Amino acid sequence: MRPMPVLANVQMERTAALPEKLADNAFRTITLDSLQRRNAVLDAVFYDVNVITAEETPKLAFWLAREGAIILVPPTGGGSLDVFLTVNDYLKKTAPVGALAIAGVGSSALGAAAFARNIADALGEPVAAVVSGYGLADILTEALGGFFFFGALNSIRHAFEPLDSFTKLFSQSEELESDYLWARTSKDTETVIALLEDQRFAPRLLVGHSKGNLVLSEALYAIEGEHPPLAEAIAARSRIVTISAKVGMPTLFKDVIDVMGAWDWFGALNSRPDIRADIVVPHAWHSTNPDFPFGTGISVPKAITQAITMEGRTPPARAARFSAILDAPQRTIAALRQT
Repeated sequence: MRPMPVLANVQMERTAALPEKLADNAFRTITLDSLQRRNAVLDAVFYDVNVITAEETPKLAFWLAREGAIILVPPTGGGSLDVFLTVNDYLKKTAPVGALAIAGVGSSALGAAAFARNIADALGEPVAAVVSGYGLADILTEALGGFFFFGALNSIRHAFEPLDSFTKLFSQSEELESDYLWARTSKDTETVIALLEDQRFAPRLLVGHSKGNLVLSEALYAIEGEHPPLAEAIAARSRIVTISAKVGMPTLFKDVIDVMGAWDWFGALNSRPDIRADIVVPHAWHSTNPDFPFGTGISVPKAITQAITMEGRTPPARAARFSAILDAPQRTIAALRQT
């Protein structure tokens, strides 16, 4: 494997930020610091972290990119990434993006940004990534690495979600939303819901990796239950690509491409056996790091390129329109909305 200078830079930035983190919220910092440092190490195993530049790493220190934060990631050479702590802050920028990306496997902001950059490089346009798995509600699931038994652990995660709201009482920079103390939906899922509910945010691809697929599924089920017409509109304009875990989506979302590594038993443990894989990557495991030993990492750019050009489960009336998905993104989005 190549050296991981980016990982070292991120860990140095976190150490430098420790006094500020303690001043902002000592309770959360003391509780989660060691777990979050471990997650950055996992990022180097499961994500292509070397696509993030040394100049970008200071923005990804976890005291800035909290759970539910949004990272706007341009393609390689297309400028530096930006971090937004709230949905409103991000939507003020209203930059069009080709995809929404959600990483998993105990990922930090570094893993989320690396996953999004791989997708952005495949599309040739910016991607919005949601940071997941950084709250106290995730302690049990993240202590196991964030990738064992998603369904069962997810219910436990929600049971502990009020703890995250409780810690805001100790924070200098976060405010407690009305009634959020009793919420049962995780912050990353709430962020995905808020983005998809806003008409200014209309990516044509929704992409998850590992546990990120579950976050996306939860958000879509919530939207379907509360706003059925909106769910239908999202389903009409979007293609879902799941990588490394086949998770059930609402039935109206028929345009789904599931990507699995042929040797991915981690993903198989957390996949529905009744869902077939549309793309099986030979000799690949759960990692998306191309430098993973023996070449067993899934190439996200290749998987995305294949996923957006194949028919898969795409209804025939829309299949032909995906052939122009890279060349005319805005035209494609407008056409899909009319389907």
